[in-house]
Amino acid sequence: MSTLQRVDELNTLTRAKYPIIYIVSWEERRIEDMLRQVAIDRRKKLYGWTLTNGIAPLDLMEQQTIDPVTRDPLRALDFVAQSQEAAIFVLKDFHPFLDDSRGGPDHPIIIRRLRDITNDLKSSRKTLVLLSPTLRFPTDLEKETTVLDYSLPTVDELAVSLDRVVHSAREIAGVKLKMSHEERERVLNASRGLTCLEAENVFAKSLVMGRKLDLKIIIAEKESLIRRSQVLEYYESVEGFDNVGGMNLVKTWLRKRGQAFSERAKTFGLPDPKGLLLLGVQGAGKSLLAKAVASQWQLPLLRLDLGRVFSELVGSSENNMRSALRLAESVSPCVLWVDEIEKGLAGVGGSGNSDAGTSARVFGSLLTWMQEKTSPVFVISTANDISALPPELLRKGRFDEIFFVDLPRAEERRDIFAIHIARRGRQPLEYDLNELALKSEGFSGAEIEQAIVEGLYDAFEHERDLTDADIINSLETTIPLSRTMEGKISALRQWARTHARPASEPPTPKPYRPTSNGVVLHMN
Repeated sequence: MSTLQRVDELNTLTRAKYPIIYIVSWEERRIEDMLRQVAIDRRKKLYGWTLTNGIAPLDLMEQQTIDPVTRDPLRALDFVAQSQEAAIFVLKDFHPFLDDSRGGPDHPIIIRRLRDITNDLKSSRKTLVLLSPTLRFPTDLEKETTVLDYSLPTVDELAVSLDRVVHSAREIAGVKLKMSHEERERVLNASRGLTCLEAENVFAKSLVMGRKLDLKIIIAEKESLIRRSQVLEYYESVEGFDNVGGMNLVKTWLRKRGQAFSERAKTFGLPDPKGLLLLGVQGAGKSLLAKAVASQWQLPLLRLDLGRVFSELVGSSENNMRSALRLAESVSPCVLWVDEIEKGLAGVGGSGNSDAGTSARVFGSLLTWMQEKTSPVFVISTANDISALPPELLRKGRFDEIFFVDLPRAEERRDIFAIHIARRGRQPLEYDLNELALKSEGFSGAEIEQAIVEGLYDAFEHERDLTDADIINSLETTIPLSRTMEGKISALRQWARTHARPASEPPTPKPYRPTSNGVVLHMN
């Protein structure tokens, strides 16, 4: 929604005489500018209230306090009720007086006074606006209050902030910036999720440090924003697709969508990809692929920890989920990684008695958001146990595709050995990769990596370099998961044949030729 659309929305609510409008935003100046435009359009006065100054006109030329006594919230409400002017009254940071858990002895009186003046507001040309960075009001006012979330600026508003900083840098420091349309688009996309004030600060910081707008500095500011969250984690992903062995089909699928979040793709008519679900054997590389996608696409990688979502306080878990999803949208385009989603949603399919239905409500919020989201957030979920996943999660529309990640085939194991050997400072071609791939039948990528690590310990103990024999010895003394959980893996493969796409190409059948006596011989 653009600034003009927000002003139009406020104009409509004011004309319709909505009594109480609650605006959620950190930026008072930006909201005041919009309300000032509404006041001009509706020929109304604009007043503001703070606990420190009381009620004062918000006219740019007139800032004096009307009466210091109005610093008291009850006196301020009395002033609004008794005023005969056509006006908009903005009460800033009024939420502590509305919070049931923090309200003082006057709390019930304030709530009752607000309800008393509601009818008066509807029959007059007065509008009451509550402006706060957090949303807190009692259920008593639920029917009288209209909530607008203007917590973060639009791209157009960020563009105004960018132009303001660039103009100031040119006037004060003589810094002249020449940006192409694509460079400007990248800077604005990188600053999404910041307030106008935060964006202006980081733009100025970048210009001071390098006399240019550096995307790394802007993204670092967003990392700080994410780290302040209690539910989302920011991952510094450096792994590209080249560091992921196998899974060529899913990597090809992802490469096709690497530019889907650009303006060129939108102009072409491409929708934003929603995400994918990776099902498969433990240790097969699902999480590694999730990290590699963000690096390949050069997007922020956020991990949603479902365990941190749940709180002991009633209603807090649902609020944690909404806050996390809102934060992910605010820093979009980004990749949102939900690892082992079946464990985080454990208990959703139960009776709900153990947690009063909290798990079901949190899961419902996540599902609805995945289905209806319009922001460019690409969701990658991984799961090991298909039987523990609620069927609603697998319905079309939640994910663009479901891929099954099986144990790596021989040529994929060969690539995995090469990747991990090279990662530890050795030349892969100095090892018999074909023999290692043959000896590691049934091993996952994680088990192959561990076999190399075990071999390194043996070589280090004998003060020599790593050999093929060290790795083979580690493989022979290891019992892979494919043997200990053979039944579950077989069941998972059976399900995946008809419900998911393979992440890797199927084995190439050996060529054959018929003989004169009708016997078919496979050609090596």
